[in-house]
Amino acid sequence: MRVAAIDQGTTSTRCLIIETGGRWHLSGARTHTQHHRQPGWVEHDPEELLANIRALVRAAGPVDAIGIANQGESCLAWDALSGATFSPVIVWQDARTGAALQAMDAAAHARAKEISGLPLDAYFSASKLGWILRHSEAARAAHAAGRLRLGTTDTFFLDRLCGVFATDAATASRTGLLDLHRGVWSDELCALHGVPVSALPPIRPVDHGFGAIEGVPVKVSIVDQQAALYGHGCREPGDIKITFGTGAFLLLVCGPAPVRSPALLPTIAWRRGGQPNVYALEGGVYDAGAALEWAHRLGLYADVAELGTFEGPSAISRGLVFVPALSGLAAPYWDREAAPLFIGMRHETGRRDMIRAVLEGIALLTAELIGEAAAAMPLTRGISIDGGLSQSAYFAQFLASAAGVEIRVPAMHELTAIGLAELCGVDCGQIRAAGAVFQPDASVPETLRARFTAAITRARAWHGV
Repeated sequence: MRVAAIDQGTTSTRCLIIETGGRWHLSGARTHTQHHRQPGWVEHDPEELLANIRALVRAAGPVDAIGIANQGESCLAWDALSGATFSPVIVWQDARTGAALQAMDAAAHARAKEISGLPLDAYFSASKLGWILRHSEAARAAHAAGRLRLGTTDTFFLDRLCGVFATDAATASRTGLLDLHRGVWSDELCALHGVPVSALPPIRPVDHGFGAIEGVPVKVSIVDQQAALYGHGCREPGDIKITFGTGAFLLLVCGPAPVRSPALLPTIAWRRGGQPNVYALEGGVYDAGAALEWAHRLGLYADVAELGTFEGPSAISRGLVFVPALSGLAAPYWDREAAPLFIGMRHETGRRDMIRAVLEGIALLTAELIGEAAAAMPLTRGISIDGGLSQSAYFAQFLASAAGVEIRVPAMHELTAIGLAELCGVDCGQIRAAGAVFQPDASVPETLRARFTAAITRARAWHGV
């Protein structure tokens, strides 16, 4: 079998060709524009994303199947008949609905978490879709005429490319509109956010089949993070992975029933045809690769090769701390108002010190998520990580020491694509070979973790000063 694995991400769309027997190659990648019309708003042009997917499918050459991974919570509205969009893609990073959600009463917050497992946060799709209905006269007119379609980006791609209006269970669980236990759209949550249930797509298993693009069947559609979880070989309760992309996302396999955690969020990992849901716990850091891109624009480093090694003791041990809250803080704080902070700079502080503090800040936030995962259930083995930051030996070692766990970096780091191919039926065991392994040491003691916790407290208080 020869599969085109398409990873439609926050900053780019990539296509890998993966074949039975372990052969693979990157057949193409296309970036797209990030639009910021107002502070806190993050948007994509849906037609640009569609054009990129079409171009990559054509460039892939002959394949037997296609698998598509989506951004998760990013969403939009469009016309069922013409396919014309009524909104841009409102990206998962977008915070425009944050104030309105905070203004909701405690009962609404509690009820939303009880039903969906998710807090009322601008990260998720529910409030974004409600915002579109409130601000788009065209969308409201389409709803009145029975032509409105609402959904995450996967649903839009499948509708326009394949003529199939559908989503999968894992993606549906990221909206904040799904009844997590019943696996159906919640009438109560849809009413809370002003989202008509009739405009939402049917929910399918991940490998149900989603039509075809230019005659090639789309066998799999799923959230990128869940695809990566599968690609890491995580199948048993206690298996865990972390992907460091634009953000950093931890997923812990829980099994056939959701597990509650005071800090991490229950979600559906995948549902395969004829099988029950497999649940996971999820935690995220909003700014991982995004923080590095910001640091690059500031001139703190010129090339990723500079991030692999540093001389002398860590930045935090010398009193320099960075809280990477450029988009606020995700789990367990859910504080969009938290501010990014450098603390402890001196006359002698240089750019190498500052970029080192950025790496350490991302690692320390991630280590908090690992601690919450270990508190929720026993971890079966060391943690497998992928994404851009995983290629920094300094970052991987610091994370291992900060979290007190073994960190494994697979030799092939396109784990989302591997997951898509495996869900399509390709045996990827030969591709998922062992890579570097980092063991924890005593270089990040509790006193330094406490220093970082104190910095987070200051970051969260800053907006009120």
